[in-house]
Amino acid sequence: MTVSTTAKLLTDRIGRIEVSATMAVTAEAAKLRSQGANMVDFGAGEPHFATPRHIKDAAIAALESNFTRYTVVPGIPELRKAIVERHACDFGSDYAIDEAVFTTGGKLALFNVIQVLVDHGDEVILPVPYWVSFKDIIQYAGGKVVYLETDEAENFRITADAIEKAITPRTKAIILNSPSNPSGSVVSASDLERIVNLAHERGIYLLLDECYVYLNFKGKAVSGGSFVKAKEHVVVLGSLSKTYAMTGWRAGFALGPKAIIGAMSKLQSQSTSSATSIVQKASIAALTSSQQCVTEMRAEYIQLRDQVLARLAGIPGVTCTVPEGAFYVYPNISAYLGKPGAATATELATRLLHEAHVVTVPGEAFGTKEHIRISYAVTHEDIDEGLKRMKEFFAKLG
Repeated sequence: MTVSTTAKLLTDRIGRIEVSATMAVTAEAAKLRSQGANMVDFGAGEPHFATPRHIKDAAIAALESNFTRYTVVPGIPELRKAIVERHACDFGSDYAIDEAVFTTGGKLALFNVIQVLVDHGDEVILPVPYWVSFKDIIQYAGGKVVYLETDEAENFRITADAIEKAITPRTKAIILNSPSNPSGSVVSASDLERIVNLAHERGIYLLLDECYVYLNFKGKAVSGGSFVKAKEHVVVLGSLSKTYAMTGWRAGFALGPKAIIGAMSKLQSQSTSSATSIVQKASIAALTSSQQCVTEMRAEYIQLRDQVLARLAGIPGVTCTVPEGAFYVYPNISAYLGKPGAATATELATRLLHEAHVVTVPGEAFGTKEHIRISYAVTHEDIDEGLKRMKEFFAKLG
């Protein structure tokens, strides 16, 4: 018996998503590196710092004490207590342990909350530029992405007025990522409060990707979870990855209404189950110990940002907004587009990769056509060398 050649192999839902652009670039860079190329990697969105010693020691202690078995799905109570207490201390939020779930990375928290909230035909407002996975996760759930354009001249600012205009009777959720990947823009405290209240009044869920919330360069960081009167319609999506240089540990969480968190936990029980046991113990150490490492890393990122902006300013025709947080710059390279072999940002980024051996991510992955993303979570030496190569590349292209 043979399967009919007309039978459909894959589901419709898998056809609604694409391979992550950042992962694709990372894979291509790894291939060139394996062939002997000396790459300067501005592609990966992860800290260049080592995970702090006390966090690693907590994981080692967990191993030595044989804390290596399954745990309850949403995370051990001590960890969820640490999550809600750290958030309350830093942002004045008011969550209980059963309003927190620990996930295998922040991306899983996002995926799960979209799966439990967004149904076929539901609209989700997504500001542009956006992190690469947002639109795919929404589409995988059957939702409709409503793109909200922002103005580069205003530093890609997201306002409550613009959000309100995008709302329709089918709007189920709004996604905000502040500080933003890729632009580094930050939603102001006043706009954030208005958006939170607007969502609450309209019965719309505000999904707040706050994985860079501690990398806010404008002053005191603000979380949407701070506005406790509207918490019924707010889900905070957090991650220890960027804050504590723990990307490979896969440590994320969500804070939100008990019913939503319970549904996320139920979904997780049928997929990953609990996150890795030793990662949970390491995460407790990260959240409950001194936060001096966070302060030191943030200060270093500001220096790196200023260095990469100064180097970009030396490339004729390239302009760039000043990031207010995270660890990316999003330069406008439109002056070099439309030339042979560089008709699009994707073509240009591909040539940068293969000819200059500099890894960047093209703007099309983030919803714009005139930009590339550069991660400056690298060494000062890498910034100097990478921008030197880019300047030489653009001079030849021009």
